[in-house]
Amino acid sequence: MARGTEALVVEREVRVEARPETVFEFFIDAEKMIRWMGQTAELEARPGGAFRVDINGRWVAGGEFVEVIRPSRVVFTWGWESGSVVTPGSSTVEVTLEADGKATLVRLTHRDLPDEEARQAHGHGWDNYLARLVVAAPGGDPGPDRIAEQTG
Repeated sequence: MARGTEALVVEREVRVEARPETVFEFFIDAEKMIRWMGQTAELEARPGGAFRVDINGRWVAGGEFVEVIRPSRVVFTWGWESGSVVTPGSSTVEVTLEADGKATLVRLTHRDLPDEEARQAHGHGWDNYLARLVVAAPGGDPGPDRIAEQTG
């Protein structure tokens, strides 16, 4: 693994038409989380607390919260409970929220991915879920989750 870490990082930024205080809750409150990602979630939003999101009954992401700084920053570890080289807790997701007028800039960085395939797959996933967050956080319905509906 002599390659630079750049290839093993996913970075995304979206603008959400809601205040940081509102958007923040969508990363730490299980009921709000499942409006944009997962069918169930178990979130203990404190350092060392559990982070677990069941996307569709087959794909379950697990880890733990590392940092929870209301309303500007959430960091949690991430990995899949089965069938992936990205195991629970083996990678880290950092989310920063910055006010932009009455909206929020959400910057997500997913680090420590083991290879290019994992980086691409997680990039695709975050593109899907952040687009859903952009709709859900201001109160909209993002509709069916196309990733959760996949059978693979």
